[in-house]
Amino acid sequence: MKIIKCLADQIADELKDAEKYIELALKWKAEQPETADLFYELSKEELGHMERLHDAVQELIEKHREENGQPPRDMMTLYEYLHEKNIVAATEIKVKQGMYQMQD
Repeated sequence: MKIIKCLADQIADELKDAEKYIELALKWKAEQPETADLFYELSKEELGHMERLHDAVQELIEKHREENGQPPRDMMTLYEYLHEKNIVAATEIKVKQGMYQMQD
């Protein structure tokens, strides 16, 4: 399913952006707290986008199961690999977001 590949690419982009913004927030917190807060909020929003895209992938997989049975094994293997990788990345970002909040 080409749409799942498209969504997976977008998920990766959102994670990359969330990471970029939280790194900027941590970097600028002491010198530019208002701008750092903006970066922090943008990081959270990017994770929200990632979650919405992930939900869309899950819905497509469920719809495929209902209409056609189990998705192809190769597709599910790739999905599970990327899903695990994304969980690790999102967790690391959330840890950094927590660090940002604790620096008050």
